[in-house]
Amino acid sequence: MNSDSDLQIAGDILEVPHLLQPPREHPTTVAEFVGLARSIAADRSQWEHLVQYDATSRWYHRLRTGPGYEVWLLSWVPGQSSGLHDHGDSSGVLTVLDGALTERTDRGTRALGAGTQRVFAPGYIHEVGNDSLEPAVSLHVYYPGLTEMPMRPQSQLRSTAGSPVAHCAVAEVS
Repeated sequence: MNSDSDLQIAGDILEVPHLLQPPREHPTTVAEFVGLARSIAADRSQWEHLVQYDATSRWYHRLRTGPGYEVWLLSWVPGQSSGLHDHGDSSGVLTVLDGALTERTDRGTRALGAGTQRVFAPGYIHEVGNDSLEPAVSLHVYYPGLTEMPMRPQSQLRSTAGSPVAHCAVAEVS
């Protein structure tokens, strides 16, 4: 008996099913959205056959939806770029599936290779593009689902350094 506490658990806690939370059918936390993106990335059969490359415009395909989120598959031929934008009220997880992309923000430029994940909060301003000589593919999870993607003037890339929007939370997941 533990003299520091009067609380004792008798038996196996796993034998009390009513105390266990049922597994969630859909993600609800940032960690679960990152996990969803990783699981889709790891299973090429879910997305590889869908990818198309279009030299005239960026190609995208909504891969999945769930309560409060969307999963998009995008391809990037060399030279294609998103333009400077944010995602309105949506947070997101960007995962590079194949190739390499470049992300530009007011804080600088970052190379994103296959397997790299970036997590960002609403209002995060960036530009993503393919500066390489090979095509690239990325996966984007937005929560809540993407309802707007306001484009920003390139001049804002340099002029937002002191604004609160420019310093929204972002994390690279390894």
